[in-house]
Amino acid sequence: MTKKRAIVFSGGRLSEVDLQQIQPEDFIIGADKGALFLIEHGITPHISVGDFDSITPQEKERVESASKRMLACDPVLKDLTDTELALEIAIDEQADHVLMLGVTGTRMDHTLANVQILVRAMQHHINCAIMDAHNYIELTGSTLEIKPMGYTYTSLLPMTAEVTGINLEGFMYPLHNATLKMGQSRAVSNKLTASKGTISIESGLLLVIQSKD
Repeated sequence: MTKKRAIVFSGGRLSEVDLQQIQPEDFIIGADKGALFLIEHGITPHISVGDFDSITPQEKERVESASKRMLACDPVLKDLTDTELALEIAIDEQADHVLMLGVTGTRMDHTLANVQILVRAMQHHINCAIMDAHNYIELTGSTLEIKPMGYTYTSLLPMTAEVTGINLEGFMYPLHNATLKMGQSRAVSNKLTASKGTISIESGLLLVIQSKD
């Protein structure tokens, strides 16, 4: 089966650098203001989705005319955020990898909700990541390989009450059969020291954040 990647541009912090992440075969989803960002930079979304309450009626018309498809919803009656709606579209499109851009920003509630969306992606066996100017965020329930990507730190945070059987290889501070409980910060700000690092766990869900200042 051919692999399919979806790339989501949402309404948080975006810059022209983010456009460099687009690959020729990507299925491009614009969520709310993220759709306008794409169109303003000459990129045609395969679909634009959201309530579009962050843009003007004139800008919404521009998004509708420039997108291949558009799915608009009521800002009051909808149950999902625009970013989660975008993920649902990626699921419907049978994407096996999703890269989400513009999903972090000044609204901490939206940022945390978007991080938790990684759990939903995992439930659908989708390899999903969040990327911004300073962070690359993934979720694992088994094994994850870390390669140098220009980030300084690698931090681990439990997304379940506890994560057991944690093993780290290729890092400055290794772990062997360790347990992390919610609220503990002992695995923050580790550093990759090898050409690649391996993170494996036995149970739970582990958030892996590569970051730089």
